[in-house]
Amino acid sequence: MGSEAIIVFIIAGVVMVAGSNFLSNLISHKSDNPQKREPYESGMVTKGPTWVQFKVGYYLFAILFLIFDVEIAFLFPWAVVFKSIGAVAFLEILIFLIILGLGLLYAWKKGALKWE
Repeated sequence: MGSEAIIVFIIAGVVMVAGSNFLSNLISHKSDNPQKREPYESGMVTKGPTWVQFKVGYYLFAILFLIFDVEIAFLFPWAVVFKSIGAVAFLEILIFLIILGLGLLYAWKKGALKWE
Protein backbone atom coordinates (compact mmCIF):
# COMPACT_ATOMS: atom_id res chain seq x y z
CA MET A 1 0.00 0.00 0.00
CA GLY A 2 1.35 3.32 -1.01
CA SER A 3 0.64 6.85 0.00
CA GLU A 4 -2.27 6.94 -2.45
CA ALA A 5 -4.15 4.35 -0.40
CA ILE A 6 -3.62 6.34 2.80
CA ILE A 7 -4.94 9.48 1.13
CA VAL A 8 -7.97 7.55 -0.15
CA PHE A 9 -8.66 6.21 3.38
CA ILE A 10 -8.42 9.70 4.89
CA ILE A 11 -10.72 11.19 2.25
CA ALA A 12 -13.18 8.31 2.68
CA GLY A 13 -13.20 8.83 6.45
CA VAL A 14 -13.82 12.57 6.14
CA VAL A 15 -16.58 12.03 3.57
CA MET A 16 -18.28 9.40 5.76
CA VAL A 17 -18.22 11.59 8.87
CA ALA A 18 -19.35 14.73 7.04
CA GLY A 19 -21.99 12.76 5.13
CA SER A 20 -23.44 11.17 8.25
CA ASN A 21 -23.58 14.54 10.03
CA PHE A 22 -25.26 16.15 7.03
CA LEU A 23 -27.74 13.29 6.70
CA SER A 24 -28.51 13.40 10.42
CA ASN A 25 -29.21 17.15 10.28
CA LEU A 26 -31.34 16.68 7.17
CA ILE A 27 -33.49 13.84 8.53
CA SER A 28 -33.74 14.70 12.24
CA HIS A 29 -36.83 16.25 13.80
CA LYS A 30 -36.34 19.86 14.83
CA SER A 31 -38.31 21.52 17.60
CA ASP A 32 -38.28 25.15 18.68
CA ASN A 33 -40.20 24.44 21.85
CA PRO A 34 -39.15 26.85 24.65
CA GLN A 35 -39.20 23.90 27.02
CA LYS A 36 -36.04 22.65 25.26
CA ARG A 37 -34.09 25.53 26.84
CA GLU A 38 -35.18 24.66 30.39
CA PRO A 39 -32.97 22.83 32.90
CA TYR A 40 -32.64 19.14 32.10
CA GLU A 41 -32.05 17.32 35.38
CA SER A 42 -34.93 18.31 37.62
CA GLY A 43 -36.95 20.62 35.40
CA MET A 44 -36.78 23.33 38.03
CA VAL A 45 -35.19 26.71 37.55
CA THR A 46 -32.02 27.03 39.61
CA LYS A 47 -31.67 29.41 42.53
CA GLY A 48 -28.36 31.18 42.88
CA PRO A 49 -25.31 30.80 40.68
CA THR A 50 -25.71 27.99 38.18
CA TRP A 51 -22.06 27.61 37.25
CA VAL A 52 -20.22 26.14 40.20
CA GLN A 53 -16.52 25.48 39.91
CA PHE A 54 -15.52 21.97 40.98
CA LYS A 55 -12.12 21.01 42.30
CA VAL A 56 -9.88 19.53 39.66
CA GLY A 57 -9.10 16.70 42.08
CA TYR A 58 -12.50 15.12 41.42
CA TYR A 59 -11.80 14.92 37.70
CA LEU A 60 -8.28 13.65 38.34
CA PHE A 61 -9.62 10.94 40.64
CA ALA A 62 -12.15 9.86 38.00
CA ILE A 63 -9.55 9.79 35.23
CA LEU A 64 -7.17 7.75 37.39
CA PHE A 65 -9.96 5.30 38.14
CA LEU A 66 -10.71 4.90 34.44
CA ILE A 67 -7.06 4.44 33.53
CA PHE A 68 -6.44 1.77 36.15
CA ASP A 69 -9.77 0.10 35.46
CA VAL A 70 -8.98 -0.26 31.75
CA GLU A 71 -5.46 -1.46 32.43
CA ILE A 72 -6.68 -4.08 34.87
CA ALA A 73 -9.12 -5.25 32.18
CA PHE A 74 -6.07 -6.31 30.16
CA LEU A 75 -5.38 -8.95 32.81
CA PHE A 76 -8.51 -10.98 32.06
CA PRO A 77 -7.48 -12.27 28.60
CA TRP A 78 -4.03 -13.03 29.98
CA ALA A 79 -5.52 -15.00 32.88
CA VAL A 80 -7.66 -17.08 30.53
CA VAL A 81 -4.65 -18.33 28.53
CA PHE A 82 -2.12 -18.28 31.36
CA LYS A 83 -1.36 -22.04 31.33
CA SER A 84 -0.64 -22.14 27.60
CA ILE A 85 1.54 -19.04 27.20
CA GLY A 86 4.48 -19.91 29.42
CA ALA A 87 7.00 -18.13 31.59
CA VAL A 88 7.84 -15.32 29.16
CA ALA A 89 4.27 -14.05 29.25
CA PHE A 90 4.33 -14.28 33.05
CA LEU A 91 7.43 -12.08 33.11
CA GLU A 92 5.79 -9.61 30.72
CA ILE A 93 2.64 -9.34 32.84
CA LEU A 94 4.80 -8.95 35.93
CA ILE A 95 6.56 -5.99 34.29
CA PHE A 96 3.15 -4.60 33.34
CA LEU A 97 1.94 -4.86 36.94
CA ILE A 98 5.12 -3.24 38.26
CA ILE A 99 4.65 -0.29 35.90
CA LEU A 100 1.00 -0.10 36.94
CA GLY A 101 2.00 -0.18 40.60
CA LEU A 102 4.58 2.56 40.06
CA GLY A 103 1.91 4.72 38.42
CA LEU A 104 -0.40 4.16 41.37
CA LEU A 105 2.41 4.94 43.82
CA TYR A 106 3.20 8.14 41.92
CA ALA A 107 -0.44 9.25 42.00
CA TRP A 108 -0.62 8.43 45.69
CA LYS A 109 2.55 10.41 46.51
CA LYS A 110 1.28 13.42 44.53
CA GLY A 111 -1.95 13.38 46.56
CA ALA A 112 -4.20 12.64 43.62
CA LEU A 113 -6.11 10.00 45.59
CA LYS A 114 -7.11 12.29 48.47
CA TRP A 115 -10.83 12.96 48.46
CA GLU A 116 -11.36 16.28 50.20
